Parts: sequence; structure tokens; C-alpha cells
Amino acid sequence: LGSAEDKLLFILVYQKTYPLQTKHGLQFGLSQPRTNYWIHELLPILQQGLAEMGMTPERDPQAVRESVLVNESAPDLLIDGTERRRQRPKDAKKQSEHYSGKKKAHTDKNILLANSHTRKVVYLSPPEAGKNHDKKIADESEIAYPRGATLGKDTGFPGYAPPGGITFQPKKAKRQGGECVGSVAARK
Repeated sequence: LGSAEDKLLFILVYQKTYPLQTKHGLQFGLSQPRTNYWIHELLPILQQGLAEMGMTPERDPQAVRESVLVNESAPDLLIDGTERRRQRPKDAKKQSEHYSGKKKAHTDKNILLANSHTRKVVYLSPPEAGKNHDKKIADESEIAYPRGATLGKDTGFPGYAPPGGITFQPKKAKRQGGECVGSVAARK
């Protein structure tokens, strides 16, 4: 990793795809121990740089209302839950807490809030056990939305309607002759 550009590409690819260190190292001509070294060297630098640029998501749900990332454009937001695999816990109680029937694996879950215009992540919740439902996590987070914000949500948030905003949930397109009506219109 001779140049700053190589280092930036290395850590961004790692953050985006989160591959095994052995595989990631092969892409850059590095051994697994050297890959591990560079990840631990570059990750704090990336995090500090993003924080200085104001590009890190809020971690405090009460600060979302005043966030620069929310107020860069109209407060049209999208909320979604994300799950990522984790190592299976050895403790039986923790196993059942982290087992996600949806993913058929042991997972951790976060709630993301993104600005639909800028496509930037505005809020990232603390990790929760994969068994918890998206709506329950969002309700317990008590996210403070800007007044008049619109909030798009998926099927993981039935009945989620925080005060002061307008929520909507896209409906599936009706099928005609085996094709979705929306997909036919999009192709024309």
C-alpha cells in the first residue's frame, strides 16, 4: 500500500464488503497478518476524517432533529433495519436472543435512517440482538424527527408513526399477466 490512494481504496473496500482478511489481502498482495495491521492502522484515520467532514451518522436519537445531514435538504427520510451475521454465541440464552428466523442465522441488527435526497445515512442505532423486531427497536430508540418530515418505511415497521411527521409505506404493484404493472410502465 504505497500511496494514499491505495490505502483509501483498501480501507473503503474493506468497510463496504467486509471480506475475510485473507481474501482481502490477496486482492492487494498482502498476507493476512499484514492485512490485519493495515485495517487497524487505517480504520481510525478514516473514522476521524469522516467525523471532521461531518459525514458520520448521529448515534444519539434525540440529536437527529438538529442533524446537519437531515437538514441538508428537505427532511425526506427512509428508515430500515439491517442485519449482519455474527459468530454463534456459546451461551444458549444468547444464542436464542441473537438467532434471526428471517436470516436463519445469528445476527446483530441496527436501525438506519437515511436522507432520501442526499442518500447519506443520518442515524445509526446501537447494535441489538437479531431476534428483536425493527419496529420495536425504532420505538425504543425514540428518534426525534424534524417537524414535517416524511418517513418512508418498509414492511418491518407496521404501525410505526412517530409524532410530528408523515409516514408512508410503498405498496406492491398489482400483477397483470404475470408481470408487475409498475415494471411494465418503467420499461416504456
